[in-house]
Amino acid sequence: MAMYSIEELANDFRKLGIAAGDTVMLHASVRAVGEVAGDPDAIHLALKSALTPEGTLMMYASCPRFYDEVGRGNLTMEQERELHEKLPAFDPLTARSDRDNGILVEFLRTFPGSHVNHHVARFVCWGKQTEYLLASQPWNYAFGADSALERFLWLDGKIVLLGSDHDAVTFLHYVEHIVDIPGKRVARYQVPVMENGCRVWRAMEEFDTSGDGAHANWPDRFFAKIVDSLLVKTENQLRMDGLAIGAVHDAALGKAEGTRKGTPRRQRQFRRQQADQESLLQSRCEVQ
Repeated sequence: MAMYSIEELANDFRKLGIAAGDTVMLHASVRAVGEVAGDPDAIHLALKSALTPEGTLMMYASCPRFYDEVGRGNLTMEQERELHEKLPAFDPLTARSDRDNGILVEFLRTFPGSHVNHHVARFVCWGKQTEYLLASQPWNYAFGADSALERFLWLDGKIVLLGSDHDAVTFLHYVEHIVDIPGKRVARYQVPVMENGCRVWRAMEEFDTSGDGAHANWPDRFFAKIVDSLLVKTENQLRMDGLAIGAVHDAALGKAEGTRKGTPRRQRQFRRQQADQESLLQSRCEVQ
């Protein structure tokens, strides 16, 4: 039986374009990788090896089932009453990751050296830029301005898709939050949290990140269409590099040169990239 070592996986990540000091958001299917020596931890350890201590690894953990569902209209009144009575307050330090995000993020979350933000829109980070990425997270519209995703963008982050669904790229929730189009859907719901030693249900809202999409004219598997078009545009096709089918691409439709948010060149490039994204979204969401 073929089995990959941490070093073999690390070399494959390097072949995919991961370099020391990069900031990476990982989406991965453990099953797609295959057998590894050291169980799933070997995957994030291999990526850390390629990144070195100068780099940063980020994954989206979110929250267990039901913590962000009360009030969305997907549950019966009886279910919501029962959850109001029985669901404990959300604890970002101990709550398991959303199962829909795969098992690897939970391995990373519980591994020494990992940190999370205190929010149901919860990210797990390891590495040099952890403090910066997790510095703040708006309670409402947590994927938009001043979010971990926006700071990931300013770090010129790379997104790694390791055998994962192209329709599940978390960074694109940032795009749908900041794009200026009329008629975006707003989701409102409640989350149980601890305040002054008591469990309270705190109201929260966001542009709808569910499968229905942030707009009534959202195409089916819209994120996958955006990702696939990006891979073609940047000539960054899927490649087989020993471990699994993987793809690496940069945030915001291509990596911008420059390293500081405040430089005029960086701002011009970001505006061009944002305009490309908004143009694509607007073209898909025009009222029929």
